[in-house]
Amino acid sequence: MTIFRADLLKGKRILVTGGGTGLGREIAGEYAKLGAEVYICGRRGAVVAETARELAETHNTRVTPIECDIRSPDAVENMMTRVFNEGPLTGLVNNAAGNFISRTKDLSPNGFNAIANIVFHGTFYVTLAAGKRWIEARQQANVVSILTTSVWNGGPFTVPSAMSKAGINVMTRSLAVEWAPHGIRLNAIAPGLFPTKGAGERLNPGSIRATTMDKAHDSSAINNPMGRVGRMQELRNLATFLMADGCDYVTGETIVIDGGAFLGGGGGTFWQLSHLGDQDWENIRNTIKGANEKDKAKRTA
Repeated sequence: MTIFRADLLKGKRILVTGGGTGLGREIAGEYAKLGAEVYICGRRGAVVAETARELAETHNTRVTPIECDIRSPDAVENMMTRVFNEGPLTGLVNNAAGNFISRTKDLSPNGFNAIANIVFHGTFYVTLAAGKRWIEARQQANVVSILTTSVWNGGPFTVPSAMSKAGINVMTRSLAVEWAPHGIRLNAIAPGLFPTKGAGERLNPGSIRATTMDKAHDSSAINNPMGRVGRMQELRNLATFLMADGCDYVTGETIVIDGGAFLGGGGGTFWQLSHLGDQDWENIRNTIKGANEKDKAKRTA
Protein backbone atom coordinates (compact mmCIF):
# COMPACT_ATOMS: atom_id res chain seq x y z
CA MET A 1 0.00 0.00 0.00
CA THR A 2 1.33 3.44 -0.94
CA ILE A 3 1.11 5.74 2.07
CA PHE A 4 2.34 9.02 0.58
CA ARG A 5 0.68 11.77 -1.42
CA ALA A 6 1.27 11.64 -5.17
CA ASP A 7 3.51 14.73 -5.41
CA LEU A 8 5.59 14.11 -2.28
CA LEU A 9 8.95 14.15 -4.11
CA LYS A 10 8.16 16.80 -6.70
CA GLY A 11 11.20 19.01 -7.21
CA LYS A 12 13.62 16.32 -6.00
CA ARG A 13 16.44 15.08 -8.25
CA ILE A 14 17.66 11.67 -7.14
CA LEU A 15 20.34 9.28 -8.41
CA VAL A 16 19.85 5.55 -7.81
CA THR A 17 22.92 3.39 -8.45
CA GLY A 18 22.17 -0.06 -9.78
CA GLY A 19 18.77 1.32 -10.69
CA GLY A 20 18.16 -0.85 -13.73
CA THR A 21 17.09 -4.00 -11.91
CA GLY A 22 16.08 -5.44 -8.56
CA LEU A 23 15.65 -3.27 -5.50
CA GLY A 24 17.16 -0.26 -7.28
CA ARG A 25 14.52 -0.37 -9.98
CA GLU A 26 11.78 -0.69 -7.37
CA ILE A 27 13.02 2.35 -5.45
CA ALA A 28 13.63 4.42 -8.60
CA GLY A 29 10.13 3.63 -9.81
CA GLU A 30 8.59 4.73 -6.51
CA TYR A 31 10.48 8.03 -6.56
CA ALA A 32 9.38 8.63 -10.15
CA LYS A 33 5.77 7.85 -9.24
CA LEU A 34 5.92 10.41 -6.45
CA GLY A 35 7.12 13.17 -8.77
CA ALA A 36 10.92 13.12 -8.52
CA GLU A 37 13.26 13.52 -11.45
CA VAL A 38 15.30 10.33 -11.34
CA TYR A 39 18.70 9.26 -12.66
CA ILE A 40 19.59 5.57 -12.71
CA CYS A 41 23.03 4.18 -13.42
CA GLY A 42 24.49 0.75 -14.03
CA ARG A 43 27.16 -1.10 -15.97
CA ARG A 44 24.69 -2.51 -18.52
CA GLY A 45 23.73 0.48 -20.61
CA ALA A 46 20.93 -1.27 -22.48
CA VAL A 47 19.32 -2.43 -19.25
CA VAL A 48 19.28 0.99 -17.56
CA ALA A 49 18.07 2.59 -20.81
CA GLU A 50 15.13 0.20 -21.05
CA THR A 51 14.26 0.62 -17.38
CA ALA A 52 14.40 4.42 -17.70
CA ARG A 53 12.11 4.33 -20.72
CA GLU A 54 9.57 2.10 -18.97
CA LEU A 55 9.55 4.14 -15.74
CA ALA A 56 9.30 7.46 -17.58
CA GLU A 57 6.33 6.23 -19.64
CA THR A 58 4.61 4.67 -16.64
CA HIS A 59 4.94 7.65 -14.32
CA ASN A 60 5.07 10.53 -16.82
CA THR A 61 8.28 11.99 -15.42
CA ARG A 62 11.89 12.30 -16.47
CA VAL A 63 14.07 9.25 -15.81
CA THR A 64 17.60 9.50 -17.20
CA PRO A 65 19.77 6.41 -17.73
CA ILE A 66 23.56 6.61 -17.36
CA GLU A 67 25.92 3.77 -18.17
CA CYS A 68 28.53 3.91 -15.42
CA ASP A 69 30.85 1.42 -13.76
CA ILE A 70 31.07 2.79 -10.23
CA ARG A 71 34.24 0.76 -9.65
CA SER A 72 36.03 3.47 -11.66
CA PRO A 73 36.55 6.81 -9.89
CA ASP A 74 36.95 8.53 -13.27
CA ALA A 75 33.65 7.09 -14.51
CA VAL A 76 31.93 8.26 -11.33
CA GLU A 77 33.36 11.77 -11.69
CA ASN A 78 32.21 11.94 -15.31
CA MET A 79 28.72 10.82 -14.32
CA MET A 80 28.47 13.36 -11.51
CA THR A 81 29.73 16.17 -13.73
CA ARG A 82 27.05 15.34 -16.27
CA VAL A 83 24.29 15.13 -13.66
CA PHE A 84 25.21 18.30 -11.78
CA ASN A 85 25.63 20.24 -15.02
CA GLU A 86 21.92 19.61 -15.56
CA GLY A 87 21.09 20.69 -12.02
CA PRO A 88 22.07 19.70 -8.48
CA LEU A 89 21.02 16.37 -7.06
CA THR A 90 19.00 16.43 -3.87
CA GLY A 91 19.35 12.74 -3.10
CA LEU A 92 21.45 9.63 -3.68
CA VAL A 93 20.57 5.97 -3.20
CA ASN A 94 23.60 3.69 -2.94
CA ASN A 95 22.06 0.47 -4.17
CA ALA A 96 24.58 -0.97 -6.67
CA ALA A 97 25.99 -4.20 -5.28
CA GLY A 98 27.20 -7.67 -6.06
CA ASN A 99 27.11 -10.91 -4.10
CA PHE A 100 27.38 -14.66 -4.42
CA ILE A 101 27.63 -17.54 -1.99
CA SER A 102 30.95 -19.29 -1.53
CA ARG A 103 33.00 -20.92 1.14
CA THR A 104 35.54 -18.30 2.09
CA LYS A 105 38.41 -20.78 1.72
CA ASP A 106 37.46 -21.15 -1.95
CA LEU A 107 37.61 -17.41 -2.69
CA SER A 108 40.35 -15.94 -4.85
CA PRO A 109 41.56 -12.33 -4.51
CA ASN A 110 39.74 -11.60 -7.76
CA GLY A 111 36.56 -13.09 -6.39
CA PHE A 112 36.81 -10.96 -3.27
CA ASN A 113 37.58 -7.82 -5.25
CA ALA A 114 34.68 -8.43 -7.64
CA ILE A 115 32.36 -7.67 -4.73
CA ALA A 116 34.45 -5.24 -2.68
CA ASN A 117 35.21 -3.00 -5.67
CA ILE A 118 31.50 -2.43 -6.25
CA VAL A 119 30.03 -2.42 -2.76
CA PHE A 120 32.85 -0.85 -0.75
CA HIS A 121 34.97 1.23 -3.14
CA GLY A 122 32.23 2.10 -5.63
CA THR A 123 29.76 3.23 -2.99
CA PHE A 124 32.39 5.48 -1.42
CA TYR A 125 33.38 6.96 -4.80
CA VAL A 126 29.77 7.89 -5.57
CA THR A 127 29.05 9.26 -2.10
CA LEU A 128 32.23 11.34 -2.07
CA ALA A 129 31.66 12.71 -5.58
CA ALA A 130 28.17 13.87 -4.66
CA GLY A 131 29.14 15.08 -1.20
CA LYS A 132 31.96 17.32 -2.42
CA ARG A 133 29.59 19.03 -4.82
CA TRP A 134 26.89 19.48 -2.18
CA ILE A 135 29.32 20.96 0.32
CA GLU A 136 30.82 23.33 -2.24
CA ALA A 137 27.36 24.51 -3.29
CA ARG A 138 26.13 24.69 0.34
CA GLN A 139 23.23 22.47 -0.59
CA GLN A 140 21.26 20.17 1.70
CA ALA A 141 20.87 16.57 0.54
CA ASN A 142 20.03 13.00 1.57
CA VAL A 143 21.91 9.73 1.08
CA VAL A 144 20.28 6.33 1.56
CA SER A 145 22.44 3.20 1.32
CA ILE A 146 21.09 -0.35 0.98
CA LEU A 147 22.82 -2.71 3.43
CA THR A 148 21.96 -5.99 5.17
CA THR A 149 21.82 -7.13 8.79
CA SER A 150 25.14 -8.92 8.18
CA VAL A 151 26.79 -5.60 9.08
CA TRP A 152 26.09 -6.61 12.70
CA ASN A 153 25.87 -10.40 12.86
CA GLY A 154 28.23 -11.34 10.04
CA GLY A 155 27.68 -13.02 6.69
CA PRO A 156 28.94 -16.60 6.57
CA PHE A 157 29.47 -17.73 2.95
CA THR A 158 29.06 -14.11 1.78
CA VAL A 159 32.11 -12.63 3.52
CA PRO A 160 33.16 -10.11 0.80
CA SER A 161 29.70 -8.55 0.77
CA ALA A 162 29.31 -8.59 4.54
CA MET A 163 32.72 -6.94 5.04
CA SER A 164 32.01 -4.32 2.38
CA LYS A 165 28.54 -3.44 3.62
CA ALA A 166 29.85 -3.23 7.19
CA GLY A 167 32.28 -0.61 5.91
CA ILE A 168 29.44 1.34 4.32
CA ASN A 169 27.54 1.15 7.60
CA VAL A 170 30.52 2.79 9.30
CA MET A 171 30.74 5.35 6.48
CA THR A 172 27.07 6.20 7.01
CA ARG A 173 27.55 6.79 10.72
CA SER A 174 30.82 8.69 10.28
CA LEU A 175 29.67 11.05 7.52
CA ALA A 176 26.34 11.62 9.27
CA VAL A 177 28.35 13.45 11.94
CA GLU A 178 30.98 15.00 9.67
CA TRP A 179 28.49 16.31 7.12
CA ALA A 180 25.63 17.26 9.47
CA PRO A 181 26.80 20.90 9.65
CA HIS A 182 26.40 21.02 5.86
CA GLY A 183 22.79 19.83 6.00
CA ILE A 184 23.60 16.44 4.48
CA ARG A 185 21.89 13.43 6.04
CA LEU A 186 23.03 9.82 5.60
CA ASN A 187 20.92 6.82 6.55
CA ALA A 188 20.74 3.19 5.49
CA ILE A 189 18.24 0.38 5.09
CA ALA A 190 18.98 -3.25 5.97
CA PRO A 191 16.35 -5.35 4.18
CA GLY A 192 15.58 -8.93 5.02
CA LEU A 193 14.52 -11.37 2.30
CA PHE A 194 12.95 -9.49 -0.63
CA PRO A 195 13.12 -11.93 -3.57
CA THR A 196 14.74 -10.58 -6.77
CA LYS A 197 16.08 -12.22 -9.92
CA GLY A 198 19.71 -11.38 -9.14
CA ALA A 199 19.49 -12.84 -5.65
CA GLY A 200 17.90 -15.96 -7.07
CA GLU A 201 20.69 -16.61 -9.56
CA ARG A 202 23.65 -16.01 -7.24
CA LEU A 203 22.29 -16.71 -3.77
CA ASN A 204 19.81 -19.48 -4.58
CA PRO A 205 21.34 -21.30 -7.59
CA GLY A 206 19.06 -23.59 -9.57
CA SER A 207 21.51 -26.50 -9.51
CA ILE A 208 20.72 -27.19 -5.87
CA ARG A 209 17.54 -25.14 -5.44
CA ALA A 210 15.34 -28.20 -5.10
CA THR A 211 17.31 -29.53 -2.16
CA THR A 212 19.54 -27.45 0.06
CA MET A 213 18.96 -23.81 -0.79
CA ASP A 214 15.18 -23.94 -0.98
CA LYS A 215 15.17 -25.55 2.44
CA ALA A 216 17.36 -22.74 3.72
CA HIS A 217 15.14 -20.03 2.28
CA ASP A 218 11.94 -21.80 3.29
CA SER A 219 13.37 -22.12 6.78
CA SER A 220 14.21 -18.42 6.80
CA ALA A 221 10.60 -17.58 5.99
CA ILE A 222 9.22 -20.00 8.57
CA ASN A 223 11.62 -18.77 11.25
CA ASN A 224 10.75 -15.17 10.49
CA PRO A 225 8.40 -13.98 13.24
CA MET A 226 5.99 -12.78 10.54
CA GLY A 227 6.30 -16.04 8.62
CA ARG A 228 6.83 -14.41 5.23
CA VAL A 229 9.26 -12.57 2.98
CA GLY A 230 9.15 -8.81 2.44
CA ARG A 231 6.79 -7.05 0.05
CA MET A 232 8.42 -4.57 -2.31
CA GLN A 233 5.99 -1.77 -1.47
CA GLU A 234 7.08 -1.98 2.16
CA LEU A 235 10.68 -1.38 1.14
CA ARG A 236 9.67 1.39 -1.27
CA ASN A 237 7.75 3.14 1.51
CA LEU A 238 10.75 3.11 3.84
CA ALA A 239 13.09 4.38 1.11
CA THR A 240 10.64 7.20 0.42
CA PHE A 241 10.32 8.15 4.09
CA LEU A 242 14.09 8.52 4.43
CA MET A 243 14.40 10.57 1.23
CA ALA A 244 11.44 12.90 1.80
CA ASP A 245 11.28 16.13 3.77
CA GLY A 246 9.90 15.99 7.26
CA CYS A 247 12.29 13.69 9.13
CA ASP A 248 15.35 15.91 8.89
CA TYR A 249 16.48 15.08 12.44
CA VAL A 250 17.12 11.43 11.50
CA THR A 251 20.68 10.77 10.42
CA GLY A 252 23.33 8.09 10.87
CA GLU A 253 20.76 5.32 11.28
CA THR A 254 20.54 1.90 9.66
CA ILE A 255 16.92 0.75 9.77
CA VAL A 256 16.13 -2.95 9.56
CA ILE A 257 13.07 -4.09 7.58
CA ASP A 258 12.90 -7.88 7.91
CA GLY A 259 9.81 -8.82 9.88
CA GLY A 260 11.82 -9.32 13.06
CA ALA A 261 14.16 -11.98 11.64
CA PHE A 262 17.34 -10.28 12.82
CA LEU A 263 15.99 -9.89 16.35
CA GLY A 264 14.89 -13.54 16.28
CA GLY A 265 18.51 -14.73 16.19
CA GLY A 266 20.54 -16.81 13.77
CA GLY A 267 24.13 -16.53 12.62
CA GLY A 268 23.56 -14.69 9.36
CA THR A 269 21.27 -15.41 6.42
CA PHE A 270 23.23 -18.35 5.03
CA TRP A 271 24.47 -20.12 8.16
CA GLN A 272 22.28 -23.11 7.22
CA LEU A 273 24.69 -23.91 4.36
CA SER A 274 27.35 -25.16 6.76
CA HIS A 275 26.37 -28.76 6.05
CA LEU A 276 27.00 -28.63 2.29
CA GLY A 277 29.69 -30.86 0.81
CA ASP A 278 32.33 -30.33 -1.88
CA GLN A 279 30.07 -31.43 -4.74
CA ASP A 280 27.30 -29.08 -3.60
CA TRP A 281 29.71 -26.15 -3.68
CA GLU A 282 31.02 -27.19 -7.08
CA ASN A 283 27.43 -27.15 -8.38
CA ILE A 284 26.92 -23.70 -6.88
CA ARG A 285 30.09 -22.32 -8.47
CA ASN A 286 29.10 -23.64 -11.90
CA THR A 287 25.62 -22.17 -11.68
CA ILE A 288 26.86 -18.77 -10.56
CA LYS A 289 29.51 -18.81 -13.28
CA GLY A 290 26.79 -19.39 -15.86
CA ALA A 291 24.74 -16.46 -14.53
CA ASN A 292 27.81 -14.21 -14.63
CA GLU A 293 28.60 -15.21 -18.23
CA LYS A 294 25.04 -14.35 -19.27
CA ASP A 295 25.35 -10.91 -17.69
CA LYS A 296 28.73 -10.32 -19.34
CA ALA A 297 27.30 -11.27 -22.72
CA LYS A 298 24.49 -8.73 -22.27
CA ARG A 299 26.97 -5.97 -21.42
CA THR A 300 29.06 -6.63 -24.53
CA ALA A 301 26.18 -7.26 -26.95
